[in-house]
Amino acid sequence: MGRRTALTVAAIVLAWGCGAAPAPAPHDRRPFAPTRDGQPIIEGISYGPHRQGQHPAGPQPSADQMLEDLRLMAPRWGMIRVYSSRGATPLMLETLRASGLPIVVLLGAWIGPDDAAANAAEVAAAIELANAYPDLVVAVSVGNETQVDWSAHRSPQDALITHLRAVRRAVRQPVTTADDYNFWNKPRSAAVAAEVDFLLLHAYAMWNGKTLDEAVPWTEQVVASIARHHPGLPIVIGETGWATALNPEGSETQHIKAPAGEAEQARFYRAFTAWARARRQPHFYFEAFDEPWKGSADPREVEKHWGLFTVERVPKAALREDSP
Repeated sequence: MGRRTALTVAAIVLAWGCGAAPAPAPHDRRPFAPTRDGQPIIEGISYGPHRQGQHPAGPQPSADQMLEDLRLMAPRWGMIRVYSSRGATPLMLETLRASGLPIVVLLGAWIGPDDAAANAAEVAAAIELANAYPDLVVAVSVGNETQVDWSAHRSPQDALITHLRAVRRAVRQPVTTADDYNFWNKPRSAAVAAEVDFLLLHAYAMWNGKTLDEAVPWTEQVVASIARHHPGLPIVIGETGWATALNPEGSETQHIKAPAGEAEQARFYRAFTAWARARRQPHFYFEAFDEPWKGSADPREVEKHWGLFTVERVPKAALREDSP
């Protein structure tokens, strides 16, 4: 992105930060309503493109690698969610447009607590890509888990609101932020909810100590509870899933009580997708591919193993049992 774009975004941020426009009223909210062949898209998938030896801050996937991924995802999911507007994302959107594959994108802008310049660059990149790819980018999510108390990248709420306003003023797509249910159920979430077009909700039964039998009923209860906290605000599930590996000596066992594994993931995936289809609940399942760069150096680290495909792009049991 050029210096002119960055300066334009900076001006927008300053204007919104000074109260140049009010938060969107309910009747002004832009609908999140992606379609495929004239039908609403309900099922989406979170997509991290980095393979073995790749990293968001290091080596990036090639266009051919991302095209392989897109071809694997397209038969099952009509929309994908990405978390940043820099790094691999511009090439991914270029590759997607060239491929003609029937996938739309929930674009992310990564917001961190300690780097104002990086945050401004993310916002500028999100605006640029949303406007450059209006046929592919169906919504923009500014920040991921920046407000929930346990977040490792928790950011000031007023700064998040400034970024939300800047993006919403500069693009035509609906704008939101993604966070855990344990933020959206707090009174302080009302100020953020007033700024978004729809609510992007994370709800992990596994991380919250639930058994497989409890997982989908718990998820349904969480969605209903958040709907009561924010009446009239559409809810999209931004993340939910089940991991296939767990370090039995790791700190994750303080929260995760149910077993990890491919059979367990397959059982949750089938039950969750059946529930979501029945109630027409838009969602992004977490996630498409295992991401070995995440978490600690221990290969059993749970954060590395939420994919429905392995990092080598081999389908796990959930997808072998659910062929498109």
